[in-house]
This record gives sequence, structure tokens and C-alpha cells, in this order.
Amino acid sequence: MVMKVLLAEYTVAHEPGFAPEGAAMLGVLRASFERCGYEVVTPGEGDFYDEIQRLAPGCDAGLVIAPDHRLFAYTTLLERLTHNIGCGSLNAALCANKRRVSEILTRSGIPVPREGITGTRVLKPEQGCGAQGVRLSQGEPGTGEFAQEFIDGEHLSVSLIGSRLVGNACSYYTGKPPLLLAVNRQHIRIDEEGRFHYLGGETPVHHPRHDEIVMTAAKALHVLGCQGYCGIDMVLADKPYVVDVNPRITTSLVGIAACMEEEIADLLMAASKGGGPDEVHLTGRVRFDTRGTVEPL
Repeated sequence: MVMKVLLAEYTVAHEPGFAPEGAAMLGVLRASFERCGYEVVTPGEGDFYDEIQRLAPGCDAGLVIAPDHRLFAYTTLLERLTHNIGCGSLNAALCANKRRVSEILTRSGIPVPREGITGTRVLKPEQGCGAQGVRLSQGEPGTGEFAQEFIDGEHLSVSLIGSRLVGNACSYYTGKPPLLLAVNRQHIRIDEEGRFHYLGGETPVHHPRHDEIVMTAAKALHVLGCQGYCGIDMVLADKPYVVDVNPRITTSLVGIAACMEEEIADLLMAASKGGGPDEVHLTGRVRFDTRGTVEPL
């Protein structure tokens, strides 16, 4: 019997500003699951909650791909109806509050940009997606925003797959450490008004400080209890400073999948049950953008 998987991507039908990125991620995932023999089911253009409620009971597994602040509600529903191969709903809710994440990581000894400083700072929404609303300013944060120190350094991300820790499938816990997919370079532009724009990136990056970067990212994933695919954004200066934790599929996967021998579908399924390989195999190097274009480097 062919197994069905629900890939519930939110932005394609419901958030036009992020739809190209959403379509690119969904396309990579759909192709991988289909190559691995799954039947892929996706929501229609109706109410997203209702679509998950309609489709998930007939699927063997499911994954929600949505802006961080929307993940909790939709993942909670998915977990009640089928096997979740993404981050658990409670951990997704935690990661949606960027200020709270910063406080938790600080208490755990993980470097993050400082708050409470004066001068030019980075103002960002407490909840948000990508670089939306992030800007350099000497002003005060608005409602629902907070300010952090601006760190001048390399913009990187680390793509990991966390094994089963807790959540609706905690019986699969094995203690397996997270699987590193790749370290990625992020292309970030700061415009004349100080606004940050994420333009895509390059992957894989073979960095001389690789161990330090990956260790910091893996520790952040563990502290926050993230499962499934997770992207840890950081700025590398005197230390690797964690600036965001995305408990979901990120655009970097579009580039990684073009270089990776393994199938992302197999990796996600295996990790959701506490298994999977100890490493992946990457060949070549690519540049990718937010519309799904991938070019060899």
C-alpha cells in the first residue's frame, strides 16, 4: 500500500509576499517524497485549518511549513490527526517568540546579541518570519518589538534535523544527536533605510570555524527541544551569535537538496522515529535565491 504524506505549506495560497519561497520549499519536498514512493497530499485554497482537518486523517504522516508564529496552531491540529515529522507544537510555539528564545539561550550559555544597549541597534519583531520588519535604528522598539546589539560579522545558517525528543511521538525517543545537513552562507542586504532583506544564500560552506559553528547550533536545537528540520541563523564574529531559530523547513533546503545524495523525505521520516544516518553526503556547491533558482558555483 502506498503511504500518504500531507505537506501543508501555508504561504502559497495565503501569504503572497512569501509565496515564491513557500513554493520552492514545497517543490523540493514534494519531489523527494514522490521519488521515495509516497503519495503527496497538499491543502487547497480554502481555510488552512479546515484543510488540515480534512486531509490529515487520511495520511500516514504530515508536515506543516508556515511562518513561525502560525506553526503552533496548525501543528497542534496535525499532531492530533496524524504522525508529525516536523517540530513539536509546543517547541514551535516557544521558538515563535524571538525575545523569549534569546533569554533562554542566554541562560544556557549560548551567545546571542545583547539587549539593553544604546546607539544603533537591530530592532526586530518579537514574532515574525525571515528578515521582515528587521532594521537598524537608533530609535526605540515599537509595540511587539525588541532591540538587540548589532553585530558586524558573517551571516550564516546551520541546517539540522533533530531526532525525536518529545511530543506526539515521544515513544520514538532514541537519544540520537541531530543530523547536520549543511552550513550555509546567507545573502543579507541592508538598504539605505536600515532594513534587512534576505536574498538567499550559498551551500555548503566549508568554514574554518566549522566545529564551533555547528556545536553552537546543535546546542541551541537541544535547549529549545526542536525536532525535524531546523534552521539556526547566526552572525559569526568573535563568537557564533544565534540570531534566530526556525523550527521548520527553510529556504536553504532548496540549495542543500541540489547537492545532497540522500533524500530529505527519507531523512525526515527516519528522524521522526528516532533513526536515520549519522551524516549526509554533499557534492558540489550552489547559490540559491528566494524564488527557488539554484545555480552551481
